[in-house]
Amino acid sequence: MDHLRAETYVLNLLRQQLPASLLYHGLHHTLDVVEQSASLAAAEGITNPDDLTLLRTAALYHDSGFLTTYKGHEAASCELVCRVLPGMAYSPSQVELICRMIMATQLPQAPDHLHLAQILCDADLDYLGRPDFWSTSQTLFEEWQARDMVPDEQDWYQIQVKFLGAHHYWTRTAIARRETEKQARLAEVKVRLEQLSGNG
Repeated sequence: MDHLRAETYVLNLLRQQLPASLLYHGLHHTLDVVEQSASLAAAEGITNPDDLTLLRTAALYHDSGFLTTYKGHEAASCELVCRVLPGMAYSPSQVELICRMIMATQLPQAPDHLHLAQILCDADLDYLGRPDFWSTSQTLFEEWQARDMVPDEQDWYQIQVKFLGAHHYWTRTAIARRETEKQARLAEVKVRLEQLSGNG
């Protein structure tokens, strides 16, 4: 695997071609997922160098589909992976595994029992249980508003209550690190929703 070439290739693409309106799904999000997936992998006992490289590659490419489409970007990310990585000495089975990890992040997440996919899924939504939840979720709200995907804050908070209530982390590490704070954020979102609804 020429993983450094693969990394340079996708980072250049994301820097140069991602729409500026991707306030949440920008390059900063991809780099955050790369960082969190490495941290989770270390804590989860992943030591095989190939596994770590494949996880890093999947993290780098997981939102590359936003270069061409918003809806169904995971499948578009896999199309790029299948087109580019074989020429960078990734084997068919490695390309397939990377695509499985990427497709697992599609909501609702479905990593099944694939440990690397569970790690990537948890890294992708790590912010749900972090101190920067509010500032990060605000960028997603603005990104959706720019695409007429959510009419106002009240609808947004209703979506957030449903999403946070249904979401669960997959790895023991993410549950230990983020679940308690995520539940606190859910409670805060419910309070804000009540206030907007005129019941607070």
